[in-house]
Amino acid sequence: MEKQGNMSYVYKITIVAAVGGLLFGYDTAVVAGAIGFIQQRFDLSPAMMGWIASCALVGCITGAMFAGYLSDRFGRKKILILSAILFAVSSVGTAMPHELSWFVVFRILGGLGIGIASMISPMYITECAPAAIRGRLVSINQFGIVTGILLIYFVNAGIAGLYDEAWNIHTGWRWMFGSGIIPSVVFFILLMFVPESPRWLIQAGKAKEAEEILTKINGAAKAKTELAEIEAAIHTETGTFAELFKPGLRTALIIGIILSIVSQVTGINAIMYYAPEIFKSTGDGSGSALLQTILVGVVNLLFTIVAIKYVDRAGRKGLLMAGSAGMAICLAIIGMAFHMDAVKGYLVLVAILAYIACFALSLGPLTFVVIAEIFPNRVRGRAMSICLFFLWASVYFVSQFFPMLLKSIGSAYTFWIFMGTSIVAFLFVWKLVPETKGKSLEEIEKSWHKTGTV
Repeated sequence: MEKQGNMSYVYKITIVAAVGGLLFGYDTAVVAGAIGFIQQRFDLSPAMMGWIASCALVGCITGAMFAGYLSDRFGRKKILILSAILFAVSSVGTAMPHELSWFVVFRILGGLGIGIASMISPMYITECAPAAIRGRLVSINQFGIVTGILLIYFVNAGIAGLYDEAWNIHTGWRWMFGSGIIPSVVFFILLMFVPESPRWLIQAGKAKEAEEILTKINGAAKAKTELAEIEAAIHTETGTFAELFKPGLRTALIIGIILSIVSQVTGINAIMYYAPEIFKSTGDGSGSALLQTILVGVVNLLFTIVAIKYVDRAGRKGLLMAGSAGMAICLAIIGMAFHMDAVKGYLVLVAILAYIACFALSLGPLTFVVIAEIFPNRVRGRAMSICLFFLWASVYFVSQFFPMLLKSIGSAYTFWIFMGTSIVAFLFVWKLVPETKGKSLEEIEKSWHKTGTV
């Protein structure tokens, strides 16, 4: 009974934190249904279309950059609350303005919330999770992200179907952005009922509070052992950026940065943000394209569940390699279909769905799992900030230049570029990414210090 109660408590914490992931997915993907209407409303050029789709990412980059420092100073929970507030303000603000400049301002504010949640939610789960199921629990954050993406796809399609095209161009897209206020408020309220990270509490000198939380998670005997391990690990760390560049942790930082970059330059956000426009280019109208985009979200959700089930059984490395290889094959097929002008019918749709499935099995959830695991407690916030800075910079780069690439070199070569980066991702994981399944955070840290590899 004690074990069941403990697991219930762990899953409650995880699910609340994963609502931050849901908001992350909801807010990033809302633009997928709205961008076509905004383009017509303001007669956007390809470059401006890229900017409107990606301007929130400026906030993401900034939020990720400072989230580590803020969470180390004020705690994981307080900064998650800040992200919920930023989401809410952005949702209201983007629904109101009649000038693009103000729309951009509020999207950037929302981006700050996304950047914060993208880092703090998986880190918070990692610091609370038992080692044996940590991969599964951190992957639940990705489940939250894809749930948010699927949810906004349904919301976008529902709003777009209320009235005619003219209404959507003038008003409908505003409702799409404004709908984010509801999950933002839900997240804010739920955060009132979860504890602070026990590892942060120990770092802040609140060992008694931390022990109470660890006892609820692991039981009394194991809590004392884990408390001693965390305290011993913290005493050997300086908690500065300089420590990240020492032998061992320097390797961890390089792996975290490169994994963050390759997870995005393989094209996932180009497809998630522009899915309706891609499907329109194959001959479908806006209504059919939005419904096909929902199918993308469903596949993303289902295969994230598969990843959650197998990540602690199959391990991180194997799933990452299998997913990267599958993505490369799918992107080769998509590029060939556009090259041969064979985009009518279901070939492109099936290949895109298979690509999404491969991503959801691998780079989607496991990038966050790995970068949340491989760094010591006192520098985890700063290290993840650096990794996610590069992740969001990569998302911005892809989102900004994707419509320009389509116009300048065409769909086929654009998708073949993503195929090449997927091959690079496979080779990188094969050669450099360590396996961390089943190891405690303190064991992973000791491995870096001893050998420079896990």
